[in-house]
Amino acid sequence: MPEPTEQAPPPEADEKTELTGLFLEKPENTVAIAGKDVVFVAKVDSSTLVRKPTMKWLKGKWLDLGSKAGKHLQFKETYDRNTKVYTYEMKLVKVVPGDAGGYRCEVTAKEKCDSCTFEISVEAAEQEAQQDILSAFKRADAGEDEGDLDFSALLKATKKKKKPQPQIEESDVWELLKSAHPSEYEKIAFKYGITDLRGMLKRLKKMKTVEPKVSDAFLRRLESAYSVQKGKKIVLSVEVVDPNVEVKWLKNGQEIKPSAKYIMESNGNIRTLTINKCTLADDAAYECVIGNDKCFTEVFVKEPPVTITKLLDDYHVVVGEKVEFEIEVSEEGAHVIWCFEDQELSREDKTGRYRFRKDGKRHSLIIQEAMLEDTGMFYVYTNGGHSKGELIVEEKELEILQSIADLTVKSAEQAMFKCEVSDEKVMGKWFKDGKEVQPSDRIKITHIGRMHRLTIDDVKPEDAGDYTFVPDGYALSLSAKLNFLEITGEPAPTVTWTKGDKVVAETEGRVRVESRTGLSSFVIEGAEREDEGNYSITVTNPAGEDKANLFIKIVDVPDPPEHVKCTGVGEDCATIVWEPPKFDGGAPVKGYLMERKKKGSSRWTKLNFDVFEGTTYEAKRMIEGILYEMRVFAVNGIGVSVPSLNSKPFMPIAPTSEPTKLTVEDVTDTTCSLKWLAPEKIGAGGLDGYVIEFCKEGDTEWQVANTDLVERQSYTVRNLPTGEKMNFRVVAVNIAGRSPPAVLSQPVTVREIMEHPKIRLPRHLRTKYIRRVGETINLVIPFQGKPRPVAHWLKDGEPVDPKKVGIRNSNVDSVLFIRSAERDHSGKYTLVLKIENMEDQATLDIRIIDKPGPPLAVKVTDVWGFNAALEWKPPKDDGNCEISGYTIQKADMKTKEWFTVYEHNRRTNCTVSDLVMGNEYMFRVFSENLCGLSEDPSLSKNTATISKTGLECKRAPFKEKDVNAAPKFTTPLVDRSVVAGYSTAISCSVRGFPKPKIIWMKNRMIIGEDPKYLMMNHQGVLTLNIRKPSTFDGGKYGCMAVNDLGQDEVECTLVVRVMAAEKKD
Repeated sequence: MPEPTEQAPPPEADEKTELTGLFLEKPENTVAIAGKDVVFVAKVDSSTLVRKPTMKWLKGKWLDLGSKAGKHLQFKETYDRNTKVYTYEMKLVKVVPGDAGGYRCEVTAKEKCDSCTFEISVEAAEQEAQQDILSAFKRADAGEDEGDLDFSALLKATKKKKKPQPQIEESDVWELLKSAHPSEYEKIAFKYGITDLRGMLKRLKKMKTVEPKVSDAFLRRLESAYSVQKGKKIVLSVEVVDPNVEVKWLKNGQEIKPSAKYIMESNGNIRTLTINKCTLADDAAYECVIGNDKCFTEVFVKEPPVTITKLLDDYHVVVGEKVEFEIEVSEEGAHVIWCFEDQELSREDKTGRYRFRKDGKRHSLIIQEAMLEDTGMFYVYTNGGHSKGELIVEEKELEILQSIADLTVKSAEQAMFKCEVSDEKVMGKWFKDGKEVQPSDRIKITHIGRMHRLTIDDVKPEDAGDYTFVPDGYALSLSAKLNFLEITGEPAPTVTWTKGDKVVAETEGRVRVESRTGLSSFVIEGAEREDEGNYSITVTNPAGEDKANLFIKIVDVPDPPEHVKCTGVGEDCATIVWEPPKFDGGAPVKGYLMERKKKGSSRWTKLNFDVFEGTTYEAKRMIEGILYEMRVFAVNGIGVSVPSLNSKPFMPIAPTSEPTKLTVEDVTDTTCSLKWLAPEKIGAGGLDGYVIEFCKEGDTEWQVANTDLVERQSYTVRNLPTGEKMNFRVVAVNIAGRSPPAVLSQPVTVREIMEHPKIRLPRHLRTKYIRRVGETINLVIPFQGKPRPVAHWLKDGEPVDPKKVGIRNSNVDSVLFIRSAERDHSGKYTLVLKIENMEDQATLDIRIIDKPGPPLAVKVTDVWGFNAALEWKPPKDDGNCEISGYTIQKADMKTKEWFTVYEHNRRTNCTVSDLVMGNEYMFRVFSENLCGLSEDPSLSKNTATISKTGLECKRAPFKEKDVNAAPKFTTPLVDRSVVAGYSTAISCSVRGFPKPKIIWMKNRMIIGEDPKYLMMNHQGVLTLNIRKPSTFDGGKYGCMAVNDLGQDEVECTLVVRVMAAEKKD
């Protein structure tokens, strides 16, 4: 029997359970106080990982928090090179109630994955100081006695001094509650001023640590959580104590039945559940149940990452406009989340301001009427990426698309003032010399769309004056002047029109003179720029002449600005410059309007509603890493020009942050070696390299040490003046420019420091170094010393042969290399390190081993019974290594098949037992060392013959068992009620030996060979089939079984019912 083992002592309450997987430390469930900061820490062991692990912090099941990093949510990652442990921190700044919920951190490294879950509960902030109830009884306005307690109004008895209550820290109160009995909770709460009993119990429940339960049924339980990609399979495995026990698998509390999707296997103590082709429906809680013992886990099914193929556009609108954000994703039916700033937008929003639309791969967020509070950043998230677009909403401003112009008309002509504004709903009023113009038969005021007109028919001299249009609700006005021109004379004068010195007399064409009785008109159709100039009209008759001069100015919208380009970028901004238009349209350019769009998009976003007067503009609130294009409009008093040509695409990119941890690695008489780490923030512009600069202490002019950018994170500055104190700094450079410099905290003196030679022999080389024949040897021996030490190698006191052993020396180490090791490479190797008259040595013992030779003189020394004794001598060649054992095999002379008797036998003799009588055996022995068994065995010189002896086999007497038995019914007949016309059957079962004769009876009458009845007997199960019974077939049926040892009988009653006929209408 196995000896009883001592039971391990139970784990202490404070002892943490051992963590498994990649995590060394996992985040724990936390109760956070609103308004305070909380930090979660996870540590990952990377000693067994090939590449750097990737950490994701998730809220719920798949919302990646990495995209929400900012002032409220901060992440930090550190790495300890000594322990090879990554530490990840997530900090929530000023916790709000919306932060409560389930969180998950997931670490992945190539094919390895681990995850853990934790909960955050948020409680309202407690008051910092609790009011002392005794303060209500302190005297006030009592002069010298102010502040003393006064119970005279309440108590008549003698006052007794109360013992002062000890001041207890908040943490001590909770420790007291944790160790107290629940019946004392109310007393303790009252004593220390805790009024929220329900909140206290809730917090206390989460603070109590649950001791790990020792399971009697499970040796290894399910992990706390599993993660699987959609469409892949996952295996849940437990190890049980009893290899014969049955387990049940549950999904969300419902038992799982075996199928092609769910495969349940049992292999020894291992029980597995395999889920094939996982879908989102398999994202659930699972249990493995053995009796009353259970273990739980949760399976997270991750959808394949859905990427955003068309990003969000930016919008610049006015109040009341419709806004429609739209994206396209890589998969149809994908789930997306829309957010405004840090708030998730829900379809159940009661305000109804947001509408969501899904059309295949297109997803849209619609705001019917934009408001000022909608200004901000809108985000959309999928499980494979995110995009953001900015919405700027401004108050609606009225734009003047066409202003009114001065008019000069003659008597009886028509004068029409017209202007065009941007909003067709805007009404307005017309004024003449400050008085409102009222419509009449001769004066008409019209408003069609965005166009406002004032028409005056049959102009009279009193119509001349200043006319103004004022839009309702806007602080602006448009003014123009009406000039009245009248030509009189007797007899009728002759009219001559001239432009400069040239007389205009054409009566047809674009520029012409139209004359009729008492009227001469100068007409220019489709005015062009060359029509601008000084014009004169001369009227003459015999009584004299008169002349009037006028200047015609041709005005138009300006040409578009030219050479729009980006001259500089920042993290979220860009500087745009352009040149004014070549032609201002005849009116001064008031300013410019700018628009931008993302490259590939067709949606332009206005950057300003007010006219910008300069030609250099800084566009802000842009997204780093996104390509943009710009265009500019010129504005004058007439209107807005056509847009300029698009600028070349540009990308807002910020320089990196400064390099970190700049240190001095080495200093010589003329050089200084520096090393540093990459900047913490690199951004979308990447990192092109580093620039190293230096200057003498006290100087301000920095000199560049490297002509080309340095990509590695170390550099040696050469040709420095010996003995000078130098300052050094390193700048990171990318496409956006130079980063802030990383500067050494103090200057460095350029002078080499003498350092004794020291060999840093690795620990594994301090003992005997053993390798097999044919293996490669590559030993790196680090050392230190200044100036550069001289290193050379010796083997057994003699210089090494460079033809057999390769040696390479550097400033910091020496390498001994043997491409293919041989036995003669074994020996003691000494590395000698010298600096002038100083020296250091280190010795390595290298042994090259091979397989041993066969043992010597194997022979059978004795044979007795079924045993044979063998002896042999150790091999001559031990393979340059100690013999660790021998393998002995036997073979009989008939079959000559070899079977192993002993392995790793350390002695040079053994006894072979259990040999078969009458057979002759031969033996062979293999030697064994660290390299394995010898190539050839050594055969025994003689054989062992097991002789036969007289043996007699005595068989135990055989006693035949009597199986005869009288008939006995094990299952009786059962009363039945059947419907007439439907076949039925009655059954029973009987046992007995010899096989009994079966007799069926009806009403005690034996049933003969009636074809209505069919009697069957199948291994003791007796059945009587009755074909379509009628009421006549009802009665008592019996079955009798008879053999030589007796008989038995059973009966039942059969009732045949007749169904009532349905009544016909």
